[in-house]
This record gives sequence, C-alpha cells and structure tokens, in this order.
Amino acid sequence: MRATKMNKTISMFRLAPLAMLALTLLFTATAHATAPGITGTSFSLQAKDASISQPDGQAVYSWGYGCAAGYAPSFLPLNISTTATCSSMQIPGPTLIVTEGQTITVTLTNSLPPSAGNTSILFPGFHVATSGGVAGLLTQEATPNGGQVMYTLTAFTPGTHSYYSGTQGDLQVEMGLYGAIIVLPSTPPASCDGGLAASNLLAQGVWGELDYRLAHAAYDNPKTCYDREYLFQFSEMDLNIHTQAYAQVKAAGVCVPGATGCSLNVPTEPYHPEYFLINGRSMPDDMDSNYAPEYAHQPYNGNPHMHPGEQVLLRIIGQGRWQHPFHEHGNHVRILGRDGNLILSSTTAGDTNLAGPLLFTTTTTPGVAMDGIFYWTGRGLNWDPYGHKPGSSDPNATLTCTPDANGYNTLGTSYNAINYFEWCQDHNKPLEAKPFGDVSAGGPATLPDPNLFTNGAWYSGSPYLGPNATTRAVGGSCSGVNATTSCTTTGTTPPSGTIANSPSSEAGFAFMWHSHNEREITTDNVFPGGMLMMMLVDSREFVIDESN
Repeated sequence: MRATKMNKTISMFRLAPLAMLALTLLFTATAHATAPGITGTSFSLQAKDASISQPDGQAVYSWGYGCAAGYAPSFLPLNISTTATCSSMQIPGPTLIVTEGQTITVTLTNSLPPSAGNTSILFPGFHVATSGGVAGLLTQEATPNGGQVMYTLTAFTPGTHSYYSGTQGDLQVEMGLYGAIIVLPSTPPASCDGGLAASNLLAQGVWGELDYRLAHAAYDNPKTCYDREYLFQFSEMDLNIHTQAYAQVKAAGVCVPGATGCSLNVPTEPYHPEYFLINGRSMPDDMDSNYAPEYAHQPYNGNPHMHPGEQVLLRIIGQGRWQHPFHEHGNHVRILGRDGNLILSSTTAGDTNLAGPLLFTTTTTPGVAMDGIFYWTGRGLNWDPYGHKPGSSDPNATLTCTPDANGYNTLGTSYNAINYFEWCQDHNKPLEAKPFGDVSAGGPATLPDPNLFTNGAWYSGSPYLGPNATTRAVGGSCSGVNATTSCTTTGTTPPSGTIANSPSSEAGFAFMWHSHNEREITTDNVFPGGMLMMMLVDSREFVIDESN
C-alpha cells in the first residue's frame, strides 16, 4: 500500500477525516517488521548520495551507507524472503548482524560527490583498528573518488549498537550516514529453549508461524529471553540543509578535491527539522513492508505485531541530533541494557538479576542504543478480551482458563488454544453482560456509542481479540465476504471486521507508539506522520508473518 500524499497547507484541525482514511487503509495491511540486516565477518560498504521519499511527495537529497559494487551479502533473519536487497545507498545504512567474540572487517569506499570531501565510520563501544585512508579528527577517513579505509573491530559484548560518520558529523550524520550493529550472544542461555521461556514459540508453531528471531536471548543472561524483536532507529531531517547540500554539489560538479570551489559550505545552524523518521521512513510509509520496491533507499519499516504474553525485544537507537521521547502505549518498557552493557543488580558479586529501569517513554539520545522488553497480556482490562460465553455452541467461546502461579493460562497444552496466556481472573467476564453493556446495566465498562468510533479504523469494531470474538461474546452471526450487510448481534458494537477489514482477517488491539513531542508526529507540520506507528496485538489465530 502506498500512502496518500498530503498537502502541507492543510490545517491539522481539518485533517481528521484524512487521518481516518489513512488509518483505514493501513489497518488492512499485513506488512510486519522484524530486525532485518546482513551478516558475515567481512562487510564492504560505500557512502553514496541519492534521494529518499517522504509522504508529502518530497524526494529529499541525502547521503547514506550501502553495499559496495560487487559485494553480495548474506541476509538475516533466515526466514526473510528472497526480496531482501542491499542498495548501493540506504537510510539507515545496512544493519550489520554479528556474533559476540567475532573479529569483523568493514571496508568503506567513498562514493560521495567529490565536493563532499572525506568520510568515515565510527563504531562506539568497539575496539577498532584501521588501515588505509588518511588521518581524520576522530578516525581514519576515506578520500573522495573511491578512496577506501578498512576498519577491523571485535564484538566484545552482545546488544544493539550504532555506527555513524566521524567526519563533519553535524552535516554527514544529518545527511543520513548512520546505521546499526546487532551483536548476538555467543552462548545464548539454554533455559530459553525450554519451559515457559519457550512456550510462546510452541504456540506460534501451532498456528504455523515461523521464528524470525536473530537469537533466543538478547544477552548471555537467562532473564533476557524473548519471542519477537524489532529494531527502531530514530532521526530527523532539516530540509533546508539537504537542499543547500544538493545545490552546492550540483554547482561544484565533477571537481578536483581541494581545488577552489570543490568543497561544501552548508550551514547546519539554526536547525529546524521538518521530517521525523523511524528507520528512515515517516508514518504512514513506515507501515509498508521491509524492502518495499517503492522505497529503493529506505528498506526497513516500523510495524510491530505481537500476541498476548509474548516478550518483545525492542532494539532502539537515537540517530541524528535531537532527543526523541518515544512512548509505547500499552505498557512500559523494561530496559535490559544500553550500548551493549547489560544493567544488573550490584547487591552481590556476580548477581544476575536485571536492574534496568521501567520506562514510560524510551527517550532516545543521539548515538545511544538500548535494548528493552515490551510485554502485554490483557491483565487489568476487567473483561474477557477473548469473548468467552458459557453455554455457547462455539467451542472457542467455552475454553477453560487454568491459572499458573502468576495467574495466566499457560499450563499443560494450553498453548494450543487461542486464549493461551489469558489473564484468568477476567475469564468469562463479559463486557456486554446486558444489551447496552454499560456499568449500570451489569457490565464492567461503559462502551461508547458505535457512531463515535465507526470511522476510527484502528479500532477493529470490537472490544475483543480475534475476528469472531464479538459473535462469541454477544451472540449473533455474520455472513458474506465483508460481513457488512448480513450481521446480527445482540450487543451494541458491530462484529469485528465490519468497519475496515474482513472478519476472517486481523482484528486485534492497536496501541499507538509515537513521539511525545507532538510536532514530531507530523510530516512537514501535517498530521499524521513522522515518528508514529502502531503496535498491533493479535489473537493467536491471526498468523503474524514477518516475511516481506
């Protein structure tokens, strides 16, 4: 799905119908995210210029790292489709996936316009040796017209790291010269392969879902097991800087480095960014698939999905120049570590207890990476989100919920059921115990009038998880391809799928994940855009397919 282009002169107050239309289109999308990248022990990259697209129709002149000519990388995760590509220039640069303890080499070729001058890569947190190139202020640099420098580095600790230009960073990082390195643990804890830590994987297997994790744990620690993972890099762009860089590059043409006129003088202050990016894209473009052909130089998306009870590893990096207070609705994020440094309790020597903070917003600082776990189960909703109804003829409406020691339905072979990891205290508790379902009529919550939310397509049309959950909960039936003309229900809400999607398709809970700086959820001051995406929590019967 290609996003509708928007005119920046439209008032935010007049944009509500357009925002609803965009969300309606997006709700039917099945393009998900993971942590795609390239792997190996020898990487051949280049710095090059190209233009990237924005939802308002702008093609923004930029610089980025990409795969050098003749280099054919190996892609991860293993189940990613064959459409994976490594462009000659991309933003962010290729995600480099390596293993703890490996020594790797990164050869950088300078393919930028000659007037851009030297360029380089910094690898914070790594021991780096260099060969070739010329001495720069912070590291060895590759000279124009194909100059090269080789960086040799050892991955000492697992976790998520950033890399970026160490040459005139105020300009080159702004132009797009940054990327991520994921270091996988060399000895993932064996406990992640059994017991409750592995049960979500068993549940995924029941429904035919593939395993797209890069590892079984984020660190060499038994308390860092996870079930899904997503990488998010946050940055911003000042269009004026990019426009001036383009004008000066074109004016200089093919010139001799060091000669008069063969250099750039682009002011980077005052700084007024108009574009706010997640993995090189703005919302709604970030909801399209990884490696989508319409984004030739922006291969990575930002479209997380999960099932209740899954441990979702978030790899988060602040790129660019600003801090961004990113808020994940639905729950706090438990931080595991920063820049590859696992945060542990210091009460006793050798303590393996996690001690990272629980964050309301994962505020990204330029150059800083963090790993954290997001978790959602439905606990605290005060109703049964699976729409169970004793006495129903639907077998999925009469499932049992046997609480484990923590109160969740995880015992025995419960991973075969759609309500695996249900919070049992709310089992069989109806939201619509009476026809109107509000508190005064015996229900645990008061529902809004359907007319108030029928255009809000991120609300599936039902307060329940799963495409058939409404009919299980309140009775009635639906027929027809879109179930829009022949649905009956005794409740006040229409069944899932009657608003934006087929009832046989996705019908989950959508949590908006966005910057808490309101301007940063716009594209050139038009909402919706910028640093905004949705975490979709899906019932088990909806297969989350992370392939492209």
